[in-house]
Amino acid sequence: MEQYAIKGGNPLVGDVEIAGAKNAALPIFAAATMTDETVYIDNIPDVRDIDMMLDAMANIGVTVKRTGRHSVMINGGNIHNLTVDDEGSKKIRGSYYLLGAFLGKYKHAEVVLPGGCDIGCRAIDQHLKGFRALGAEMVIEHGLIKARAEHLKGSHIYLDKPSVGATINVMIAAALADGMTTIENSAKEPHVVDVANFLNSCGANIRGAGTDVIRIRGVAKLHGTEYTIIPDQIEAGTFMFAAAVTKGDVTVKNVIPKHLESVTAKLLEIGCEVKEEDDSVRVVAAKPLVHCQVRTLPYPGFPTDMQPQITVALALAKGTSIVTESIFENRFKYVDELTRMGAEIKVEGDTAIIDGVARYTGASITAPDLRAGAALVTAALAAEGFTIVENVKYIERGYEDFHIKLKNLGAQIELVNTDKEFQKFKLKMGQTA
Repeated sequence: MEQYAIKGGNPLVGDVEIAGAKNAALPIFAAATMTDETVYIDNIPDVRDIDMMLDAMANIGVTVKRTGRHSVMINGGNIHNLTVDDEGSKKIRGSYYLLGAFLGKYKHAEVVLPGGCDIGCRAIDQHLKGFRALGAEMVIEHGLIKARAEHLKGSHIYLDKPSVGATINVMIAAALADGMTTIENSAKEPHVVDVANFLNSCGANIRGAGTDVIRIRGVAKLHGTEYTIIPDQIEAGTFMFAAAVTKGDVTVKNVIPKHLESVTAKLLEIGCEVKEEDDSVRVVAAKPLVHCQVRTLPYPGFPTDMQPQITVALALAKGTSIVTESIFENRFKYVDELTRMGAEIKVEGDTAIIDGVARYTGASITAPDLRAGAALVTAALAAEGFTIVENVKYIERGYEDFHIKLKNLGAQIELVNTDKEFQKFKLKMGQTA
């Protein structure tokens, strides 16, 4: 089983290029099937979730051709099966966007209940509510979400909470519904805007994405397009906090600084220098980190996907910090692993009380999910001694070349498969230390 072997203690220094946003690419792939014409998509990240989504689409007749490491051609003109239930689609949440796409195009879809990271309840009730408002009958049978409609008609939909998945899924389906659909209390995340922009480039009529009211006037059909995915704000934020944790100096490139404002604000608050350019952000951690309070919130608030990363930083900051998780109820599972490394964190319900320590020490730890896994790697980079990180398959689901990018910034990290390889790594690092 693949593991990361890490020798901590080196500050990260240099430039890192950020990949395209996985959370935008997955729904855009689904939306691309709604036209029978060819769609070309660029700046896709080369990660496992992307591969699984494209494989699931190819299995039902979508023509998928990788035209480069970061580009793909998709044609949905020959789909022969509206049931998506292969093993790959069970493992990623992005597969449920095919529900909205097929419901919009064919008025019928059956998609396996989605998987993804185990970070708490991620109900699909708001998706079902939205589809029913458009006129679809929704049932869950034999592990499949089944949707069927005589025709879809625009409607007024108020989401009980600003769910990213529900906003995108309903928006996709409504693009081909009759009349006007209004989604109130919609999610404002950058990838919601990106999906709307993609659909509009295919001929959809969507206004208001990025605000809490989105209006979609249905069109008869969509056409082919060429589209470039936005940069991944969570990957960018991860490297920004990695600079803070390791007392480094890192410039993240190919980013939209506006998308990173909540992350930048907290980095400034805990004592880092942050310098923004048009498409890059530089983080310098020359001073000791100081404590702060954080509450995760829907965009433009502090992202839940960045909660583990800031917690890792605050556990090395002077004083007592409080992190409150208001999005997912099971997102502190990584704290036990961080405690193995010397962190002093007490979790009470949705709140972590963090007393900063002077250092982490190396240990054998396990990545419990995608974002927490990446955060634990940054802790290991700052730790004294050697760390082995297991379950790196989670990290590779959403971070392209993670250990290679870290290595290029000066990290002492390698991918190993056996204890023997780990011992060789330790010997090599001991010789070069």
